This record gives sequence, structure tokens and C-alpha cells, in this order.
Amino acid sequence: MVKKILIILITTFTLIVNVKAGSDGELLLKKNDPTDVKECWEGFNRASFALNRGLDKIIFKPVASVYKNLPTPVKSGVSNSLENLSNVITIPNNLLQGEFSKAGVNTGRFIINTTVGILGLIDVATLMGLAEYEKEDYGQTLAVHGVGPGCYIVLPVLGPSTARDTVASIANFTGGDAWYNVTVRNDTQYFNDADYYLSKITAGVDFRGKNYDSIENLETNSIDFYASVKSLYLQDRQQRILNAKTIVNTQNDSDWEEIEN
Repeated sequence: MVKKILIILITTFTLIVNVKAGSDGELLLKKNDPTDVKECWEGFNRASFALNRGLDKIIFKPVASVYKNLPTPVKSGVSNSLENLSNVITIPNNLLQGEFSKAGVNTGRFIINTTVGILGLIDVATLMGLAEYEKEDYGQTLAVHGVGPGCYIVLPVLGPSTARDTVASIANFTGGDAWYNVTVRNDTQYFNDADYYLSKITAGVDFRGKNYDSIENLETNSIDFYASVKSLYLQDRQQRILNAKTIVNTQNDSDWEEIEN
């Protein structure tokens, strides 16, 4: 219940500020240049960023420091399982973007890894030679269809985003995320709310663990850590929208959006 209230508050707030941004002509921006993303709410963003840093130091960083030292097969299994689960959002977005062949491949990957791969713990699909997996979401779909990013926003707990991507994430809670549907939205026999929230927490820890050293180095060497994270996030996000293969400096190939989706 608390989680649902938080989701409603965040999305309502975002819709309100989007209207204000639109009235100033700042919402619809070019989708091909991350430097065009406006900093409309820097005061709020920096306060939210400070809150998230505090939570990271208290919760995620200590847990991630233990997680990153687990045996590689354990970490790989967790990452594979989370990636496999994200197919339930990627596949419909492949279809919405007109990428029907990718939708077919990813459907095959999901079926194979969920069954033969033991709930995705083993990436059997890659071993069988199926094409490399590229994560898609509703924000990327809007971008592909010409919707600009709007203003940059740092969401409490959830982290960096844009106005477009935050609004697009509403689709996850209105039928667009099959995993949310069978765990939280509907009373099913095999899953419940805890399964959904546990998967999101695990995704956060997995992301932090994979990027542990990179984040620490970035924080140590940045004059303005907030500005550095913003720049890297927007570059990485744009590369994913364009399906570019370049990896943003100081990051591995983990997804900055992993916690949100």
C-alpha cells in the first residue's frame, strides 16, 4: 500500500512539473543530443541526489560491498535471472517500436532461459547462438517515436531520469509490466507483492555491485559528483535509445535504468 501511494505521488508530481515545463517550451526537445536536456529543477534534483547518496552509504553500498565479493557464478546467475525477467518489458516495446524480429528473438530467449535455463539463472539462449539481448522500455519507445526527454529529474530512491522516462514508467503499473501484473496488481496463486519488491531491491544491489569501483572512483575524482552522474546517465541513456554499442567511460555495461523498470 505504501509503495502504491509513493508511485502515485511521484507520477502526479511529474505530470504537474511537465505541464509547467511545457508552458515554457522546454518539454519537447531534440532526442538526438543529451546536452539538450534541460535542468529545470536543480534545487529539487540536488536535494533528491543528496538523499539518494545518504541511502546509498547506509544501505546499498554496504550490501553491495558484500555482494561483489560473492562467487562469480552466483553473481552471474542473479544478473542473468534479472535480465531474463526484464524481457517482459522489452518484448512489448520491441513490438511498439516495430522491431518484430527482435521481439521474436527475445520471446525465444525468454522461453528458453526461463525453462532450460532454470528461471534465467543460466543464459542458455546465448549459448545456443541467439542474438545479443538489448533492453528496451517505454521511455525508449517514446523517444523512438520522436518524444523529447524534457527536463532532467532525480527521483527519490529511484535515481536519475527525465520527464519523458518518468511519465513513461506509468505504463509499468497500468498493465505494461507482466511481472508487476502477476505479483502486485493481481492476486495470483504463485506470486505476491514481496516477490516484485525483492526483485527490484536485488536489481539495485546487483547494479551497485557491478559498478562499485566505478562509482567510488567517480565520486573521488569529481569536482561536482552530481554533475558527473547527470552527464554519464544522459549519455548512457541516449546510447541505449539509439542502440549504440559504445560504453560510457567509467561504467560497465550495466543498465542505469535497471532499478526503475
